[in-house]
Amino acid sequence: MSSYNPSSPEPEGGGKPSFDKQPPQSGPPSDTPPPPPPTGSPYDSNAYGAAPYNGSYGGSPYGDNPYGGSPTGQPGGGPEAIAGMPPLGTWPSRILARLIDYVIIQVIAFVLVLPFTGFGSRNGWTGGVWLYYGLYLIYEGVMLSRDGQTLGKKAMNVRVAMLADGSSPTGSAAWTRAAVYTLPAVLCCGLWWVADGVFGVFDKPYRQCIHDKSAKTVVVSTR
Repeated sequence: MSSYNPSSPEPEGGGKPSFDKQPPQSGPPSDTPPPPPPTGSPYDSNAYGAAPYNGSYGGSPYGDNPYGGSPTGQPGGGPEAIAGMPPLGTWPSRILARLIDYVIIQVIAFVLVLPFTGFGSRNGWTGGVWLYYGLYLIYEGVMLSRDGQTLGKKAMNVRVAMLADGSSPTGSAAWTRAAVYTLPAVLCCGLWWVADGVFGVFDKPYRQCIHDKSAKTVVVSTR
């Protein structure tokens, strides 16, 4: 027989309410899925700008084509002249220009060495080669500083231009370009020129050799 008194204010079972008999709580049902997490990267907005790399450095220096479009936009990978800017110089023109300059400076070097030593010995040829390196460095630095053209480039209708705006190379750019092209060849003979040229063949989109990369220059046509 139960001793529970229905007139008592305390509930049955020891005077403590049962959790199983509590009234339902207000709010969404327990099976409602949680709200989705916020989208986007935590780096989308920060104290340094809209993105962590959109500061004062801007984008890649090679991201915007100073010639108004892709320099290899024509079928077959040929250069494309847009908005009045010159197209990139072709590889045959660039190679022939180098050969012309090489022959000119090499002949001058040997003519200067000839009065002091004969070419019947190894010393005569070695002296001519060393003089060639020195003369070529000076020759290219001076000529490019003037208008971006050596004699070979004038003959083949190409010139060196600043990548940023197509203008003639600055003095520092001209001498940097000449030094990076010439001085490493002193240590590894002509192998440096081969590696330098092959680098430019695979470079996209401006066909820059290593000496162009170092000076931020590009070779364009003057036609």
